[in-house]
Amino acid sequence: MKKLVPPLLAIILGMFMVILDTTVVNVALPTLVKDFGTTLHALQWAVTGYTLALSAVIPLAGWMSDKFGSKRVFIASIALFTAGSALCAFAGSPEQLVVFRVLQGLGGGMVAPIGMAMVFQIAPPERRGTIMGTLGVPILMAPPLGAVLSGYFVEYVSWPWIFLINVPIGIVAILVALRFLPSFAAGKPPALDMLGMILGPIAFAMLAYGVSEGGNDWGSAGALTGLVVGGIALLLFITVELRHRQPLLELRVFRSFAFTHGIILSWVLFAALFGSILLFPLMLQQVKGYSPFESGLILVSQALGSMLFMSIGGRLFDRISARPIVIVGTIFISSALLIMSTITLDRPLWAIMLNLFLFGSGMGLSMMTMNTYLLNIAPRHLVGRVTPLTNSAQQVIVSFAVAGLTGYLSNHSEHVLKVYKGPNPLEAAIGAYGDTFLLTASLALVGFLLSLFIRRAKPAAQANEPGPSVENVPVSH
Repeated sequence: MKKLVPPLLAIILGMFMVILDTTVVNVALPTLVKDFGTTLHALQWAVTGYTLALSAVIPLAGWMSDKFGSKRVFIASIALFTAGSALCAFAGSPEQLVVFRVLQGLGGGMVAPIGMAMVFQIAPPERRGTIMGTLGVPILMAPPLGAVLSGYFVEYVSWPWIFLINVPIGIVAILVALRFLPSFAAGKPPALDMLGMILGPIAFAMLAYGVSEGGNDWGSAGALTGLVVGGIALLLFITVELRHRQPLLELRVFRSFAFTHGIILSWVLFAALFGSILLFPLMLQQVKGYSPFESGLILVSQALGSMLFMSIGGRLFDRISARPIVIVGTIFISSALLIMSTITLDRPLWAIMLNLFLFGSGMGLSMMTMNTYLLNIAPRHLVGRVTPLTNSAQQVIVSFAVAGLTGYLSNHSEHVLKVYKGPNPLEAAIGAYGDTFLLTASLALVGFLLSLFIRRAKPAAQANEPGPSVENVPVSH
């Protein structure tokens, strides 16, 4: 176990920096909207563009690793992400910020799949749950720390520092990776799926655009164009991937019913979780009146729940099946979001923080458990290719959730304010947030129903099978 600590440290630092950036913009959005003189609906593309860029390059991780070696690609990805962060700090317009966020995503997209695949390959099968849970704890520290740092910099310094903070972290991550990360032999890369590489991003970006516009009006030209063009591109992408010998994303794994059920459950949970995570800081600042820094501190309660229960979930995964862990996790998430859907102006802070802790606890139980479960139930010869598929799909789902929920929130808030006749407009505003939380609660309840049908298999069912070495298996494809 001690031998795993140095390479795990290198992987954690890289992933920590990328995940840190998932929340810094969330907390800063109200300030960015004000400073740039734009709308939430427009600036949400700084979040959506980032996640779409992540999903676009994730499938290339395996090919790049085979071509250049996973260590080189891992370090180069961190370097590109760090450069993109520096550029974001000097963005002079919303358009520049979105472009530089996309550059960040292109750099950070390969970090997670390569890191997770390496951990899965070097970890003993019977300890995977524990190691994944241990790995998840510092990674789950990144979002709340990002929220706190973002709130502090926005309130007391200036918003460019929410991106500049990545520069020293990136430099340290590169140095640690150079020193401790083992070199994984490069192999002969398969033929690059160029058509899939073109069709995939077009499909996902257009669908995200359609969902975003649909949040305002599903019958609008933008929504219909995005959904139709994205849908056609998606169908072509699926056709190409199923026919290609070395596809960008290994869709043949969906022939497994257990895997298909598991990944659909994972998508539903990610949509509910990360859609809600964006709503929390917006509500705290725009309606409850807390400052950015105060909002970041409040969100720490969610992180504490995640860290505590992810560690518990990882240990339980090595002893029992994933099913009871995910069932309890989805119950926690659904309950927390249903409570948030009844939010009022006079709800005390302690109640909100307790609710966030419950939400984070469910998140901690569900997320890493589902990712480990998907790797365990996938066909053994496709394990190395499942990681990019799950990571890429999850990022796409997150982009859809962010685009759709921000569009719905913006449109619904305007409608509620127009018809509101009471003395305090904030009551109407918080009611709109409650209705949006109800949507995410509905998704979480669907996740709960799906979790009831998780296959009851031993988490280390493949523990006695001889696993391929990291050197002889592509990190991801």
